Amino acid sequence: IAGYIRDSFKGAVLVVNKWDLVATEHWKESQSEWEEAIRQRFRFIVYAPILFISAKTRRGINEVLPVTLQVHLERQKRIPTGMLNQMLEKTLAAHPPPSRGGRQLKIHYVTQAETRPPTFVFFVNDRDLLHFSYERHLENRLRDAFGFMGTPIRLVFKARERKDRERS
Repeated sequence: IAGYIRDSFKGAVLVVNKWDLVATEHWKESQSEWEEAIRQRFRFIVYAPILFISAKTRRGINEVLPVTLQVHLERQKRIPTGMLNQMLEKTLAAHPPPSRGGRQLKIHYVTQAETRPPTFVFFVNDRDLLHFSYERHLENRLRDAFGFMGTPIRLVFKARERKDRERS
């Protein structure tokens, strides 16, 4: 189900119920261990917050709705182009894109095209020069800078159109 949620670009909150069955004197250590295991199993949606609850004892129940509403707000977040390009400039300075075949990927600028899900369009010199690992790096920098808790973000890379001069 989580894969379908990701593929549909929907927000997600992972809720672990039955937390009352965990031994109370070690619940913090257990929670940390379980969170690590859940993150490993659901590494394709690492942006999803994890809540540990007990419906029986009502522990953690009051967190579910506020976190869900926060994810809803994160899906609607719009980042101004100027802020995006400042983040991009810092990212490129700290970790430039790798070259491929002796050619360097150049990212000219980025803008947010949509919300729900947040969609960012990067204008580049040649989309074929983009490696998936650098795409993931850019997504991580966007999340570091602007959040987007619980929501996938879509990255689109477009080659800038060249205006070739026609000779008469």
